[in-house]
Amino acid sequence: MAKIIMALQVIPKVEESRIYEVVDEAIKVIAASGVPYEVGPMETTMEGEPDQLWAIIKEAQEACIRAGASRVMAYIKMDYVPSGSTIAEKIAKYRT
Repeated sequence: MAKIIMALQVIPKVEESRIYEVVDEAIKVIAASGVPYEVGPMETTMEGEPDQLWAIIKEAQEACIRAGASRVMAYIKMDYVPSGSTIAEKIAKYRT
């Protein structure tokens, strides 16, 4: 199966002073997964097999709950190209 790109933004329901701390727990899950990823100002973009990325998203949400969130809203974007797609090819022209 071809690699795809998924972007995840989590919005945990916690006290405002703890939002970044809890979001960091989701990012740790992504980093530990071993997939290529890039943290942006509003979301984290990952590259991998669809089933693998869905599992990472599930675990990232659960990490927010373990960190004290009573609820987690998630915004997910997916770029599916049957032949495959990479983060690098999408941003290469902006990285000089």
